[in-house]
Amino acid sequence: MTLPNGLSVEAAREQAARAYELDRRHVFHSWSAQRRIQPMTITAAQGSYVWDGDGRRLLDFSSQMVNTNIGHQHPKVVAAVRDQAATLCTIAPQHVNPARSEAARLIAERTPGELDRIFFTNGGADAVEHAVRMARLYTGRPKVLSRYRSYHGGTETAVNLTGDPRRWPNDRGAAGVVHFFGPFLYRSQFHARDEAEESRRALEHLEQVVAFEGPETIAAILLESVPGTAGIMVPPPGYLAGVRELCDRHGIVLIADEVMSGFGRTGRWFAIDHFDVVPDLLTFAKGVNSGYVPLGGVAIAPRIAAIFDDRAYPGGLTYSGHPLAAAAAVATITAMAEERIVENAADIGERVLGPGLRELAARHPSVGEVRGLGVFWALELVRDPATREPLAPYGGTSEAMIEVVAACRDAGLLPFVNFNRLHAVPPCTITEAEAKEGLAILDEALRLADRHTLP
Repeated sequence: MTLPNGLSVEAAREQAARAYELDRRHVFHSWSAQRRIQPMTITAAQGSYVWDGDGRRLLDFSSQMVNTNIGHQHPKVVAAVRDQAATLCTIAPQHVNPARSEAARLIAERTPGELDRIFFTNGGADAVEHAVRMARLYTGRPKVLSRYRSYHGGTETAVNLTGDPRRWPNDRGAAGVVHFFGPFLYRSQFHARDEAEESRRALEHLEQVVAFEGPETIAAILLESVPGTAGIMVPPPGYLAGVRELCDRHGIVLIADEVMSGFGRTGRWFAIDHFDVVPDLLTFAKGVNSGYVPLGGVAIAPRIAAIFDDRAYPGGLTYSGHPLAAAAAVATITAMAEERIVENAADIGERVLGPGLRELAARHPSVGEVRGLGVFWALELVRDPATREPLAPYGGTSEAMIEVVAACRDAGLLPFVNFNRLHAVPPCTITEAEAKEGLAILDEALRLADRHTLP
């Protein structure tokens, strides 16, 4: 048997063993206690699948970090990176390069409203950092509001804006950040009975936070259009429009974090397109080039970009709009348009993943709720369906969750996992057959979760 990279299984195993040995000796892993982890070795990838160090094929229902939106090793993107490397590997960001110019054009064509000026970064966290910097410079105000149950990146400002436990060890309480509760009907902070009530009460809460913090001190409200790692909580109708109105009333910049939800993930180019709302700044990364070469950025409204017409913007990066990354973005966006990949994500979500996951919820008492759009879904696993006690604590895991994840992997599925949730977030290119394969594996794995659920 030969893997997609041309290696035999035996050669791949030897390569994997050597890579694992060197990894454990020299590599320092993020978000991990170094002695407690046993990282999986990946030796090959193709389309919706990856191959581990033992030569096993796994259906990638994680899209790695929810970023391989066009799947692994897409030939058009691989060729674009190869061709760009042969033409111009790198150039300083103060110089024009054709790949960056074309990437900016393609992104600006797809961002909502008039967000047609693009500042390139290396990834999502520094995109958030720069969006916040722009908002503060534009308004002259210090504070930024962001919601609990959110993730915005691991750099200093971005991690302080994050609303999950990864913030706690890094938070010094000095970043001008204020957190608030966003809408999440299944675990409502507002004792709401339906989505309309949840939306109204969440907006009332946010308005109170703005009032008590002082509108004249608030530069921006930062929101993931659809929160990703925190649980794929699709905002109820009217919520984002209400936030937009609140920002307009008080001169606050609205920043949409589309790092995870953008570029086809929800079945639209950007998740905020579902809600007919235009932000002032929009951050992106991940799916912009399917993660093939690190790239992120900020799409900027004209009135914010204009303040830097005759005033230098105080920020930049050595690799801003790196030619290899930009070429990968051009090829990715072009392939997504030509191959109708965004439309495929919408179709698979509507016809296969959504109905299939809801069927699992009906069969398995461990599934408290199913949420999502496109190829962006979460299963909320519970120990007690009546009280909605999670199968793992907030910020942690449990033996039950470990068992379920192990069962998925043993059966050939690589899920995205966070606390008590399994996320079904395959590539936007996934086929109906592949989606059904993943659903069948989840069906069997959830039987283990059911054993830990109260009758």
